[in-house]
Amino acid sequence: MNTKYRISSLVLSLLLWAIIPITALVGLASTALALEYNKEILIEADFSRRDLRDSSFTKANLRQSNFTGANLRGVSFFAANLESANLEGADLTNATLDSARLIRANLTNAVLEGAFAASAKFDGAIVDGADFTDALLRQDEQKKLCNLAKGTNPITGRDTRETLFCP
Repeated sequence: MNTKYRISSLVLSLLLWAIIPITALVGLASTALALEYNKEILIEADFSRRDLRDSSFTKANLRQSNFTGANLRGVSFFAANLESANLEGADLTNATLDSARLIRANLTNAVLEGAFAASAKFDGAIVDGADFTDALLRQDEQKKLCNLAKGTNPITGRDTRETLFCP
């Protein structure tokens, strides 16, 4: 009996020594996803379909970059240049777009729910099917977007004009 107990104890001990480090690594994995691209020049970069949750692109030059279908939840694009960037189908839920330049950006079917875009510029942006639910926008930019807005977001089922409170 004593030998069986010792073997069981040894096996259990080895399992615990294997499980604890694995659990610690898995716990850190979600924070490891967040990357910093602050002040980087990333013209025409391809971030399509990438999981970039909580990453930071503060003051980055992302002109003509591709973020098609990317997970950009909680990402900071503060003062970033996203001119002519492709954000089609991107999830920008709770993203920071304050002072960002989204001039001629493609936001077709993007989700911007809860995004902070108080001083963002959207001149000539494509917003067909975009969802701006609870997004913080300047009134003049909201009016500009209402002139362009049409469609329904395929993910949330919300009408773009309704999410922008267009008349």
